[in-house]
Amino acid sequence: MKTGRDGKEEMYLLYPKVCILCKKVLPFCNRKKGVCPSCKEKLRFVGENRCRICGKELTVPLETRCKDCKAHAHQFDAGRSLLLYQGEIKTAMYKFKYSNARYMADFFGKAAANRYGDWIRHYRVEAIIPVPMYPGKKRSRGYNQAEVFAKALGKHLKIPVRSDLVERKKNTVPQKCLTREQRKENLKNAFKIKGHGVKLNCVLIVDDIYTTGSTMDAVAKALKRYGVERVLCLTICIGADT
Repeated sequence: MKTGRDGKEEMYLLYPKVCILCKKVLPFCNRKKGVCPSCKEKLRFVGENRCRICGKELTVPLETRCKDCKAHAHQFDAGRSLLLYQGEIKTAMYKFKYSNARYMADFFGKAAANRYGDWIRHYRVEAIIPVPMYPGKKRSRGYNQAEVFAKALGKHLKIPVRSDLVERKKNTVPQKCLTREQRKENLKNAFKIKGHGVKLNCVLIVDDIYTTGSTMDAVAKALKRYGVERVLCLTICIGADT
């Protein structure tokens, strides 16, 4: 195999990169971007005017919290999210979660690191913790999309990923069809810490989609119970402030 630019081009012909939305092969010059120029316009990144708690984009100027965070307290300390969960990203996220589209993780990890790397470093995050799946469900699917995203993010930020700290001990039903109160009950005592405590001061929980924050709250509660002082959260997508 050749080395240098020619070698890279030759390797790229063997293992081409595709756009996360349209799945068309990316030109060599755009191979690191993960998305083609036309599809990039379809992605809506969360703006700077966002909730100081969960990171949801706010529609009202000068507000500091979304409607949800005004009404409900959270166990985690602060959150951020990369993209608004709307349009074609919904289809992409479904493929990432259920159709083994793990190649998308590098784009999400790199984009999140570029956008929120300073925020993560500011809090001196010591470990990235993916929201765990129930073991049987993970075996059936073959992977945990949150863990795949966490590893990509950790690679770009050079922060260790700890998939060994939190265990999902209940095979909970899917959250998407439940109300807020049902989600909380569904996740009650769903997570436990492995071993005899966690010797970390600040951690970052990551998942694919943030809706009400019930999952993040349940994991954060378990971590704080075992000594973690500050828990941040980061997701690929988040809903609107409605």
